[in-house]
Amino acid sequence: MSLTLSQKAKSVKPSSTLAITAKAKEMKEKGIDVVGFGAGEPDFNTPDNICNAAMKAIREGFTKYTPASGTNELKEAICKKFKTFNNLEYTPSQIVISNGGKHGLSNVFDAILNPGDEVIIPAPYWLSYPEMVKLSDGIPVYITGSKEQGYKVTAQQIREAVTDKTKALVLNTPSNPTGMIYTRKELEEIAAVAVECDFYVVSDEMYEHLTYGEEHVSIASLNEEIYKRTITCSGMSKSYAMTGWRIGYTASSVEIAKLMSAMQSHATSNPNSIAQKAALEALTGSQDQVKYMCQAFDSRRVHMFERISKMPLISCIEPKGAFYVFIDLADAIGKNYKGEVIADAAKFAEILLRDFAVAVIPCADFGFADHIRLSYAISIEQINKGLDRIEEFLSLLEA
Repeated sequence: MSLTLSQKAKSVKPSSTLAITAKAKEMKEKGIDVVGFGAGEPDFNTPDNICNAAMKAIREGFTKYTPASGTNELKEAICKKFKTFNNLEYTPSQIVISNGGKHGLSNVFDAILNPGDEVIIPAPYWLSYPEMVKLSDGIPVYITGSKEQGYKVTAQQIREAVTDKTKALVLNTPSNPTGMIYTRKELEEIAAVAVECDFYVVSDEMYEHLTYGEEHVSIASLNEEIYKRTITCSGMSKSYAMTGWRIGYTASSVEIAKLMSAMQSHATSNPNSIAQKAALEALTGSQDQVKYMCQAFDSRRVHMFERISKMPLISCIEPKGAFYVFIDLADAIGKNYKGEVIADAAKFAEILLRDFAVAVIPCADFGFADHIRLSYAISIEQINKGLDRIEEFLSLLEA
């Protein structure tokens, strides 16, 4: 046969986070005691009140189609959450509920991009952003937030990256993979550039509830002009331990929301009806379990940061949000392990998994080939076991 397949589909990079996780799972199935720092999801179960709401929905027969962009009652709950938590005023007509945060972001890029449009992506970045932009016929344009800058980019860097093809900036705060949070002042400066240069801001705030002593600011809340140019994206996965339920949502102008709703109606139809009832309970019910999870993450965060800070050859900046530590391997790169040279983070991660049964995420696909990401969404016992093994590995590296 001479039929060819999609070049666009062939160009998509597989997720390195999923690849590492799959390899670690395979080793575990063989009985190997693997410590997995790759988790991008809470290790807690979904709170009981949320699960009970889902079971009630099933028993009551709420198992049919809903409107393509989600139920109005869930949209109203999302609007209330935006008002009380984010200081943002949205109406249900501006909300689109999707099959997870990734789906919501894909909807956004499909709705705003035309072939050749450029999207500024600050590095380090979540590895899916560039692939999503390319799948929507856009062109990723990378700018780098150095370690000295706290892995954040400046308004001036963004301004210098703007061209006549710039359509949007992706902003992720709190950040995956760094755990860094943009301050109100930093966001005000970025907003001023976005308004002056007239481009959209795709604000991914999935980790908004997971902050530790720092204020979470939604850039759209700063003034009316940036509000009009911002698509605010979030979801239920991280804060409510609902990764498998697949509920994300976006808030935008009515015009953009209509476009996303129309596309979603043809691509997937509505988000899972039962998961929508669960999300409604998550937003409107008790928040006690959410606070408990956040406090647990915070104590793990402090513990992991303090231990890593004392290790040789690696370093990190204290994360302020999400549940990741972004580790600089610069001093370990080039070192030797039993005849193998640590050429980059990928090699470091390969040896660590193979010989020490510890899974970490090498971050070349996040824009930093000399860094790894560790998640503290695992128990303190597992954290200590894994860090002990990393420390042993580091002690065996030679010049």
